[in-house]
Amino acid sequence: MIADVVDGSVSEGSAVSVVSPVTEQGVWAELVGQEVAVETLRRAVSGEPHAMSHAWLFTGPPGSGRSNAGRAFAAALQCSRGGCGACTDCRSALNGSHPDVTLVRTEQLSIGVEEVRELVRRAAMSPTLGRYQVIVVEDADRVTERGADALLKSVEEPAARTVWILCAPTPDDVVATIRSRCRLLNLQTPSEEAIAALLQSRDKIDPALARYAARVAQGHIGRALVLARDEGARQRRARILQIPLSLNGLGACLSAAAELVAACTEEAATATVALDAKERTELEEALGFGTRGAKPRQAQAAVKDLEDQQRARAKRFQRDAIDRALTELTGCYRDVLSIQTDSGAMLVNSDLEPQIAVLARRSTPEATLRRIDTLLACRVALEGNVAPLLAVEAALIGLVEA
Repeated sequence: MIADVVDGSVSEGSAVSVVSPVTEQGVWAELVGQEVAVETLRRAVSGEPHAMSHAWLFTGPPGSGRSNAGRAFAAALQCSRGGCGACTDCRSALNGSHPDVTLVRTEQLSIGVEEVRELVRRAAMSPTLGRYQVIVVEDADRVTERGADALLKSVEEPAARTVWILCAPTPDDVVATIRSRCRLLNLQTPSEEAIAALLQSRDKIDPALARYAARVAQGHIGRALVLARDEGARQRRARILQIPLSLNGLGACLSAAAELVAACTEEAATATVALDAKERTELEEALGFGTRGAKPRQAQAAVKDLEDQQRARAKRFQRDAIDRALTELTGCYRDVLSIQTDSGAMLVNSDLEPQIAVLARRSTPEATLRRIDTLLACRVALEGNVAPLLAVEAALIGLVEA
């Protein structure tokens, strides 16, 4: 479902990591390795001339903390002390309950025009308690073309105390007419050391496990936390990294592709089953299911709409899981290339160096580059709505033929 934009809250169960305020550094505490960006935002909050903008575009690689930066900035704009992290305004803005901060994250593949129109309506309202009406769109790259058309005028000519904060991986992921009207803030990939330190201090992860998770997550803070906490996630990753050694023919490619897609589908189902059931129960109660043993006439359309949204969410979760698997394989071949070229770079998968060395001896740097290109092409194909199994089959066959 699209994240709820009413009363500034995000729909329960969305995969949003909520920033935990740490008063020593205020709302900025968890923006790991983003000192330059934080300083820019601090200046804007302080009212420094020409530092503030009515529309911002936060960009950065996955895991860099775009969404957390958007939430932190929204909180700081509402805080009388510039983002202390301890006051009611900061805490409510960070957790999505502040009446003048709207946090939006989609669990579907896109944000449509109707959802954008609701955001535009909220953006036109005056703040009720805070200093600004702040709209944070955590997946601005998923806004459809029609949605962008509806958003344009509000971003171009916002209400006096409205601030738009759009988040996307790169500027090119946002429609040109929108990004040209926003101030760009680019976040960097955090260092392994910074991520490991955060996992140890914030989440009390064992130092050795924190270093491992930070290294293999390749700069993705959320992924590092999952790997540090979840033994199952580490086992799934280990199975994925065995795929390159198992590809010895067409049959092996097709079998590995089927297993990979099935595992990702199961992972997505596990992540959504409880939420699906909760949403279904709440809808049935709201519609009066079971009252006097009869279903209301309008119920079927509402149930079908919910089921459609849940299928879309499961599809996105599945594709996100496949994308993570492709990222792991890309990291593996990056390590292979490092050995083949004797670059001296630290291996992402240093614990698997013997296995990677075998792969390096079996081919050439040119072939490894072709394999990396094949994996990247698969990610693009999935974004283009190609059937997951077909896309993964083509990719694994491409790894053999490279």
